[in-house]
Amino acid sequence: MPDKPLIAITQGDPAGIGSEVIAKAFLDQGMHQICKPFVVGSGWVMRSGCEAGGVDLKVCSYPNLSDMRWADDQMSVLELSENKPKDFQFGQVSAACGTMAVNAVETAARLCLTSSDQKNGEHPERQSDLNLLGAGLLQQVAAMVTAPLNKEAIHMAGFTEDIGHQEILARLCRTSLTSTVLMTPGLRVMHLSTHKSLIEAAKYVTRDVIVSRIHLAVTTFRQWGLEQPRIAVAALNPHGGEGGLIGREEIEEILPAVEHLRTEGFKVSGPIPADSVFNRAIAGEFDLVLALYHDQGHIAIKVHNFHESVTATLGIPFIRTSVDHGTAFDIAGSGCAKPDSMLAAIRMAVRLANGQL
Repeated sequence: MPDKPLIAITQGDPAGIGSEVIAKAFLDQGMHQICKPFVVGSGWVMRSGCEAGGVDLKVCSYPNLSDMRWADDQMSVLELSENKPKDFQFGQVSAACGTMAVNAVETAARLCLTSSDQKNGEHPERQSDLNLLGAGLLQQVAAMVTAPLNKEAIHMAGFTEDIGHQEILARLCRTSLTSTVLMTPGLRVMHLSTHKSLIEAAKYVTRDVIVSRIHLAVTTFRQWGLEQPRIAVAALNPHGGEGGLIGREEIEEILPAVEHLRTEGFKVSGPIPADSVFNRAIAGEFDLVLALYHDQGHIAIKVHNFHESVTATLGIPFIRTSVDHGTAFDIAGSGCAKPDSMLAAIRMAVRLANGQL
């Protein structure tokens, strides 16, 4: 591949397993063959991850991308801060780590936004981000891949409105319509809502919200190379509500949304009871399932294939994929974290950048 895409990988919460799984992913020679990966964060964080995971890599920090060098035995880091907190400890929630984690996400996102603007011939006033790209860089950042954040840590750091990556990216991109899609070999699941309580998520199941999310999914999947995705909408209630006997959302909100989408020419089915829709998708009947609340979709993905599951964000003007696990503070620094999901996220980012969903 003559022009391997640049992939920005955020370090995640320094106290979690992000740095370790990134370090182990850098040992995979197949990854280096398909992209030019670099870490957005701090050199000390990545050296800590290498040490924890027993990874023998040279960690090199750079002030911008144009000065950066790539080698199979080297990890290149876009340096944000070499100041290590005196009280840093793996597995320990802290405001300092929350600040560093969000800073890395914001920086990577701005690089992607600036690259997207350059690609589209736009010239926004983001000189600081152009400085990070560096002079003479002809290639744009193709995608960002994120290591996990800790929600408590970023809240302690003062980011009280940012529950997770999706909210941070929506804020930076100034968009109100975003969604999460989880992908693992054989199954893709989009979420109507994610970080809502179960009661609030049920209230969110409306005709208009479902229609808007399906529009977003179809638009994004077409950009990723799938022109006519076959989409199944899961039911909210057990057994699909049993004709209204145990819930009327299927009758009053979900079915009207599906019927409307069909009149627009979309290949949409449902509502289909959640205890059967995922098996049907795994069997190849659907390209995507719309889950109506967080755990309805996450459980299906993680039971089917947890280690290779990947998250992607829809509704932003660049590609972002992520590991589908948390910071795992209970094992952080122990050396036993697996890089499977990180590698899967990097490979998926490259595929999407090449329009090969």
